[in-house]
Amino acid sequence: MALVGVLALQGSFNEHIAALRRLGVKGVEIRKPAQLDSVASLIIPGGESTTMAKLAEYHNLFPALREFVKMGKPVWGTCAGLIFLANKAVGQKTGGQELVGGLDCTVHRNFFGSQIQSFEAELPVPVLASKEGGPETFPGVFIRAPAILEVGPEVQVLADYPVLADVLDSNSTIESPEEKIQSEKKVIVAVRQGNLLGTAFHPELTADTRWHSYFLKMANDVAEGASTSIIAVGVDLGSNNQPRNDLPIYRSIKN
Repeated sequence: MALVGVLALQGSFNEHIAALRRLGVKGVEIRKPAQLDSVASLIIPGGESTTMAKLAEYHNLFPALREFVKMGKPVWGTCAGLIFLANKAVGQKTGGQELVGGLDCTVHRNFFGSQIQSFEAELPVPVLASKEGGPETFPGVFIRAPAILEVGPEVQVLADYPVLADVLDSNSTIESPEEKIQSEKKVIVAVRQGNLLGTAFHPELTADTRWHSYFLKMANDVAEGASTSIIAVGVDLGSNNQPRNDLPIYRSIKN
């Protein structure tokens, strides 16, 4: 049986494991590099990204995590986990933090503000709904949440969220006025690029397991290409087609 690993350094790893359990899939806690050898896919949960990075560095996890991504194994980062997977992060504390990378995007840490500015919002999720059924929206839980400001050409946008134009402009790295007009009033909050999935919000803190199901099917597709598969307990996850391109691809990152 191929297991789903959940990085368990800090944050909401227990909630992810509980969500997987509701789908009949076993999640295992990952704290050391050698433990990654026992899992076929990985979830990096939300939490305090700087603290998680320091713990990952202490346990020498970054080289193993980068190798895991490089091998094409499925990885899903939520909130702080999204920051981990980004190739570039802005709005960090002095000195910044180490990143795993692999996801061709620029993430703004704590884009939506401090803890007291956390919120919930119904997010339009047409791709998720088409794959998993259910409502056309998903209850996004944003806690000191990041946002994705820019993505590369291979990144598929799965969800975005409207913001005031002055908020976006004050946090954006976009320089061209024309591009500001095109990008104003919304930021990206969910993306996929190949074997990588990223959400700025916390699906594990809701009763809706569709993002976890989406990731499991995504992981199963990747695993089938390597002659392995995730085995669910009493749950038929079905098959999954390649991602649709219903949502626009946002402008590419400029080198």
